[in-house]
Amino acid sequence: MAEDLKWYVAHTYSGYEKNVAMSIEQAVENRNMHDLIAEVSIPMETVTEITDNGPKTVERKVFPGYVLVKMVMTDETWHLVRNIRGVTGFVGAANKAIPLTDEEIAALGVEKREVVVAYDVGDSVKIIDGALASFIGTVEELDKERGKVRVVVSMFGRETPVELELDQVETI
Repeated sequence: MAEDLKWYVAHTYSGYEKNVAMSIEQAVENRNMHDLIAEVSIPMETVTEITDNGPKTVERKVFPGYVLVKMVMTDETWHLVRNIRGVTGFVGAANKAIPLTDEEIAALGVEKREVVVAYDVGDSVKIIDGALASFIGTVEELDKERGKVRVVVSMFGRETPVELELDQVETI
């Protein structure tokens, strides 16, 4: 069943996201459906707001009115989530919920994938993908959280920093 788990987006009344997430988790617990509904998530971001009293850090919902649910889509799970108070439906066409793609999940940062890279700051690397493929450069900065690497490449006699995905470069 684990390979059938996909992320779906449930539309909720704005402001009810936490209540909906807790209600789904409680219903899963009560019905012992952990194998069918694995995770419920509300994507959040940390934002610094400037107020009269100075800067204040707050957690804000990335998508107000939406809750992400990792589940196996069956009639039973569809009805369970759909009948939670505050849920207005699934994102999709008519009564058919459409799962998120792997690219969308990665962009949302819902699932953290551990990226193992064989290079570090100061190492010489070869760019293997993109417009600068086959260029050689030096790693200037490594940001595993964002999945980015900054490589300094010599172009036209100038040192130029280029930001790339972690998998676009390899060690020489």
